[in-house]
Amino acid sequence: MLLSRHQVLARRERDPERLERSAYLLLSRIDTQGPMSIGQLAEAFGLDTSTVNRQTAALLRCGLAERVADPDGGMARKLRITAEGARRLAGDREVNRSCLARVVADWSPEEVRELEDVLVRLNRSAEALEGRYWPRAEEGDPRIACRPPVPQPSVAPAPTEPATPTP
Repeated sequence: MLLSRHQVLARRERDPERLERSAYLLLSRIDTQGPMSIGQLAEAFGLDTSTVNRQTAALLRCGLAERVADPDGGMARKLRITAEGARRLAGDREVNRSCLARVVADWSPEEVRELEDVLVRLNRSAEALEGRYWPRAEEGDPRIACRPPVPQPSVAPAPTEPATPTP
């Protein structure tokens, strides 16, 4: 909760036009998974369709998402992220990354990797309990937003002594 509050405060300090939390979550899901109906979004987040309808209406009004025909040929219209929505989402992701990088700035690369591993495990365990899995982009995909930059050592490691054979 403290980390989340830190990111929210930093986001507001830098730019009051940053996405609301619900917009960020919905756009992230649509960006990762592709066009989705209101019903699919409601199911994915475990929310009532009326709640998601209100949230997506705000996305549509702001030009962050648009309604499109179902790419799979279904009857329901789906929501797709717009270029403006993608731009704003990328901006918020960068702010989140930089905030997290500041938090772990004095950590070793090993500590940052350990945090990443534990957070992945925590997220997957929570998903398993809820039965709702978050689609993940492939490794190397620039949309992966939760990974802070791994700090690089600023000093070259000292040369190691050659190993002495044990008798």
